[in-house]
Amino acid sequence: MSSLPETPAEDGPRANPVSPVEPVTESAPSEPKKPATPRAPRTREATPRTAAKPRTPAKPRAPRAPRAKAAQKTAPAPVPEPKPTALGIRQLYKRFGSTIALDGVSIDVPEGSFFGLVGPNGAGKTTMLSIVSGLLRPDSGEVVVHDVDVWKQPERAKHLIGVLPDRLRLFDRLTGAQLLYYSGTLRGLDGATVTSRVNDLVEAFGLEGAVGRLVADYSAGMTKKIALAAALIHSPRVLVLDEPFESVDPVSAANITEILQKYVASGGTVVLSSHSMDLIQRICDRVAIIVAGVVLDSGTADEVRGQKTLEERFVELAGGRKAAEGLEWLHSFSE
Repeated sequence: MSSLPETPAEDGPRANPVSPVEPVTESAPSEPKKPATPRAPRTREATPRTAAKPRTPAKPRAPRAPRAKAAQKTAPAPVPEPKPTALGIRQLYKRFGSTIALDGVSIDVPEGSFFGLVGPNGAGKTTMLSIVSGLLRPDSGEVVVHDVDVWKQPERAKHLIGVLPDRLRLFDRLTGAQLLYYSGTLRGLDGATVTSRVNDLVEAFGLEGAVGRLVADYSAGMTKKIALAAALIHSPRVLVLDEPFESVDPVSAANITEILQKYVASGGTVVLSSHSMDLIQRICDRVAIIVAGVVLDSGTADEVRGQKTLEERFVELAGGRKAAEGLEWLHSFSE
């Protein structure tokens, strides 16, 4: 048997010899794989575990309570506790002959209040303040200052009250310094304390240039200031002031107002009467309107005046406003 001739070698990789006896045929395509049978979904019942009891449906959760912070925002502000009563006036009656000055007046003044009393002339304001300060005895009723009855314990009550009366009854033959010193010793203060307080009051009220003169030589405004200083010298818990700013110049009035406001801020109580509605509305936190011996309204300044000014509210309650008619002769001037 003859062998096949050798084929010359070519550069590169050597090819495998192909046998002429066995022709090269394309390989038959492989049969497509059968898709795998999908597994049946495993159920709890099919598991080997012991079947558990069916769960009871969960109870719906209760809605969460609002956070404390949010509750604080919506909660109303706490109501402040009422202050103790500094001055209690109960059913005061006072008659002068056939004129009824006070007809069952009752007022409560809380501690630390700046209380304003307003009313027309002859309304009974001065009568009421004179009874409160122990200068005038009522026909019936009672006045209590910090739980002390003014008429049953007059000495104790007078230590608690400082008074500036309407018709000043001063020892005007004394100098201003002597009057203040006498007022302090009359209240039971020792000499050193009186001297110290006199110096403080003289400076506070701007009386440096007047304390060496007789009170009889003072102007009306200066007399008011020395009388108010005398009312303050024993550091009373309640001040009763009848027209304290009458005849006082604006600078001195502003100074006195500041002194009284600081006194109230420290826990003192001021009860004053005035015809100046603007002043009362500006400095008083509580107000009472008295007409013909009867209190027509009383409360905080905002409660009494409502949506009006205090003057408008006063005119509405007091009435008596008349149109300026019948004075035509006043417009034809004398020759």
